[in-house]
Amino acid sequence: MNEKQGCSCAHHLVQGFARQSVTAGEGEIYQISLMSALISGVYEGEVTIADLLRHGNFGLGTFNHLDGELIAFDDEIHQLRADGSARPASHDQKTPFAVVTFFQPSVTQNFDRPITKAQLHQCIDEQVASPNLFCAVRVDGVFSHVETRTVPRQERPYRPMLEAIEEQPTFAFLKRQGTLVGFRSPDYMQGVGVAGYHEHFVTDDRSGGGHVLDYQLDHGRLQFGVITRLNLQLPHDADFLRADLCPEDLDRAIRSAEG
Repeated sequence: MNEKQGCSCAHHLVQGFARQSVTAGEGEIYQISLMSALISGVYEGEVTIADLLRHGNFGLGTFNHLDGELIAFDDEIHQLRADGSARPASHDQKTPFAVVTFFQPSVTQNFDRPITKAQLHQCIDEQVASPNLFCAVRVDGVFSHVETRTVPRQERPYRPMLEAIEEQPTFAFLKRQGTLVGFRSPDYMQGVGVAGYHEHFVTDDRSGGGHVLDYQLDHGRLQFGVITRLNLQLPHDADFLRADLCPEDLDRAIRSAEG
């Protein structure tokens, strides 16, 4: 971000906030499998929700068969389904891809005026010392709008993700209170994970949500923390071992799939 944009954000969006350069983080990101595996159609894993919670109480991912979106916070995991609804995940459900941590925010900022997705991301970026570090991000509040999508459950023979998302439904949540959970990952993580911001949303009554495409926060609270350790667990099943994990169009595919 250039200096002019930084001043605009600091002066008009976070007045009264003592800016700090966040350089070091505590905790660890625990990740199951690779984003490139999902892109290639590896939609089944052996890690249960119970197993996942032993490594983190905050994060996102998906479920076996690509059956909706996973959102985790406050020691709870919810399944965000293709009809736009949400339900608690059972501990015996399994995931082919998930990213979790034990959330330890180092920065908290309250907003009493509307702020867009891009502006909120800019405020985080301005306070972190380097784009080469991970951030865990949580936003609670009333959202003017949240646009989401959720991929429908897939069955064998599995199609690549770009084909699966062609029929994904999208939803608009207007003037809803809820929680947004996400990570900011460095550009070098593309393919291992999702470079940039990856966020999921659920309403406060846990009735709906999905993978976030866009949003505007009307008023609420931002929390984030830097994380500098990654624990990556790779599957060893036949689907993963046969998958093409480095296709030529990987970056385009992830950008298309993740919006």
